[in-house]
Amino acid sequence: MSTLGILFSDIHSRGVAELTHLRTVASVPFGGRYRLVDFPLSNMVNSGIYKIGVITKSNYHSLIDHIKSGKDWDLSRKNGGVVLLPPYGIAASAGPYKSRLDALKRIKKFIESSTEDYVVMADCDVILNIDYNEVIKFHEASGADITCVYKDTEIDASRSRHSTVYKISDSGRICDILLSPEISGNCNVAQNSWVMTRKMLLYLISEANTHGLEHFGKDILLDNVNNMKIMGYQHNSYCAHIASLSGYVKYNMDMICKEKRDALFAVPSRPIHTKVRDSAPTRYGGDATVKNSLIADGCIINGYVENSILFEGVKIESGSRVTNCIVMQNTIIESSSSLSWIICDKNVIIKAGRTLSADKSYPLYITKGKMI
Repeated sequence: MSTLGILFSDIHSRGVAELTHLRTVASVPFGGRYRLVDFPLSNMVNSGIYKIGVITKSNYHSLIDHIKSGKDWDLSRKNGGVVLLPPYGIAASAGPYKSRLDALKRIKKFIESSTEDYVVMADCDVILNIDYNEVIKFHEASGADITCVYKDTEIDASRSRHSTVYKISDSGRICDILLSPEISGNCNVAQNSWVMTRKMLLYLISEANTHGLEHFGKDILLDNVNNMKIMGYQHNSYCAHIASLSGYVKYNMDMICKEKRDALFAVPSRPIHTKVRDSAPTRYGGDATVKNSLIADGCIINGYVENSILFEGVKIESGSRVTNCIVMQNTIIESSSSLSWIICDKNVIIKAGRTLSADKSYPLYITKGKMI
């Protein structure tokens, strides 16, 4: 059983427009050490998928720098490996793809030239640790045309607007699909992962080209819910969908909780890989106080840090207080500053004596390279 992986690096950028202004969704930093692309890449490699096409769109230079040859995911191979697919698959004059289905149309030759039996497709804005071998076994046993991964979880209207919700029969078959509904409560929320045979995917792309179909969710899944056997595979462990800035903060803060962190990272047979950096250990000064936080390598801390996530190379000077914050790589918080519910992107400088405070529901974001 051989499987081809396809990753969509930049389908859902509007919800986190601040974070994706200068980078693709796949490149968004997470958890003090990782990028969002690390999770679907690792899931596929851990499931024995060693040929993975990553569909790019715009602002993908940092993604290329992060993945490079794929060595850190055991994807630096003579045959297969990771393939970065440009956004212009038909003609440059057509511009970048406008939808998921449009993106698939443009990589049809890549799919045709592959020889794998199955295809696993996944987005980069969903964080989970999953064994796709189990999904494929379920797909085969159920006789499905398409299998969609979902989680039974509670959502509110603000999150559901960015989600797809499945209605599932007792047999596990998807009988209705709600696209961006405004609902709340426990729902079967799509985790933006799909399994099908490669022949089925090529058939769907050909049908889309013939009939001018544009949207995978509406024109493929929803319109065929009664014509095709579309099954739902339930994922029962931790999931996070990065669809808003407040959600980005929430799910990063989840990683401070050991139980949630272990559900994602402490699965012995399915480690989450990332680009390896050689950094010195973090140095804690005599005035440093750190509580309930995740601290990456290479930091220098002389101030107070609580309920926060610090990426590599962050400097917190004496007298400064950082609480409920996400501070990305090589940011400097100068002396006697105070930050609360702030997201500092890479290479930010907060000058001495500054006070910045926001709210959990509406965190303040500081753009990469800015000085405050």
